[in-house]
Amino acid sequence: MNTRLNTTRTAAIVASAASLGLLVAGCSGGSTTSSSKTSGVTITVAMMNPSPPQAALDEFTKETGITVTWSNIDWDSLQTKITAAATANTYFADATDVDWSRVGQLGKLNWFYPLEDYLDTKKMAADMPQMSSFTSGGHVVGIPFDASFMVTTVNQDMFTKAGIDTMPTTIDAYTKDLQQIKDKGVAEYPLNIPFAAAEGLSTYWYQMTGAFGGTVLDGNGKPQFGAPDSPGYKAAQWMVDAIKNGLVPPGNINVSDSQGEQTLIATGAAASTFSDYSGMIGSLYDVPDASKVVGQMHYLPTPGVSGVGPNLGNPDGVGIPRTAKYPAAAAKFIEWFTSAAKQADFAGANGPDKVQQNYAIPSRLSAVQELTTKGKLIGGTELADMLQNSAKPVFPEGAPVWYPEFSRAVYTSLHSAATGEITVDKAIQTIVDTANKLSSGS
Repeated sequence: MNTRLNTTRTAAIVASAASLGLLVAGCSGGSTTSSSKTSGVTITVAMMNPSPPQAALDEFTKETGITVTWSNIDWDSLQTKITAAATANTYFADATDVDWSRVGQLGKLNWFYPLEDYLDTKKMAADMPQMSSFTSGGHVVGIPFDASFMVTTVNQDMFTKAGIDTMPTTIDAYTKDLQQIKDKGVAEYPLNIPFAAAEGLSTYWYQMTGAFGGTVLDGNGKPQFGAPDSPGYKAAQWMVDAIKNGLVPPGNINVSDSQGEQTLIATGAAASTFSDYSGMIGSLYDVPDASKVVGQMHYLPTPGVSGVGPNLGNPDGVGIPRTAKYPAAAAKFIEWFTSAAKQADFAGANGPDKVQQNYAIPSRLSAVQELTTKGKLIGGTELADMLQNSAKPVFPEGAPVWYPEFSRAVYTSLHSAATGEITVDKAIQTIVDTANKLSSGS
């Protein structure tokens, strides 16, 4: 199965919708007109993933009369183009990416059509556990096309070599085991945390906060991590202590999430990533040409305070911009593209000729179960259980409109705390102040 390697999402998500609007100063204005036609039209689909196999798109055209022009754009540029087109009210695409972190912004600004007007989203949600991550103000902004969530990955061989026979289920036990791996000389720095000032550091902290039993923001966007005894504060302290106490390589201060996966875990230099990405074993760690730890990596139920913790989600979806020329045709494409049958095909359930390059784990539980049954998804049983029972949104009430600015405060502050430039207390206070300011609109 091919799973998307998550790259660090940096500069383009830093600015808020207001500041991103400045990017379109030179764009041509003018409103767009839409058509309800669903046959004999050509739609543009703009996504960060490469196109599905041409044979699949030809099949869709034969079934519907809709021709698809696929535009493959990197994530950062894609978000900028979506914002530019919406702000200038100009056509960009008929269907495009909806990232979980942008749902609040897109919904608040009414930049995308509510998909419940075109599709039976309630029926789809029964097979898509992460649908709630794409709902804003009661409207479905996007349909999840992959199921991405944070997981803990461990090198089982390294744990065993250190004399660890029972895998940890709590954070305390996990920390103790990492120290034992270090003390036994199995790995000098057994833990991977990407401390580079980038989005991957923010999501790592969200997952750690969930494991400590807390949430980041309440429904009004108010911070829940300011007190020293709060889960978010404890999570930040744990992460910074890990690098200061030698569990994390000093060089990780400038390492991103994808770099850590490739240069630490896949090489066998580190034993675990607490907040890794679902599907990484099949897409990287068990790929002989890219990894030295084939067959050694396993998914570990997320260690929590007193038992297994949640797996926070960061899925991608697909939606219809308000500036689309053919929204009804785009809806038909989305229905086809996110169907259980096509997701299973794209993920490799029915042969390599049907695979969509870099496609992540299917968002449909039934497709994940099909892959698992056919032996096409490494760790499929564990991943299916997590998707159904423990994968939760980072923000239960939906990502706030100002999420990009908030995330920037998170990763820059935690990075500075890890370098020793500021204390954990100062880092947390900076993030708290940012959240309070943004949530109050001041």
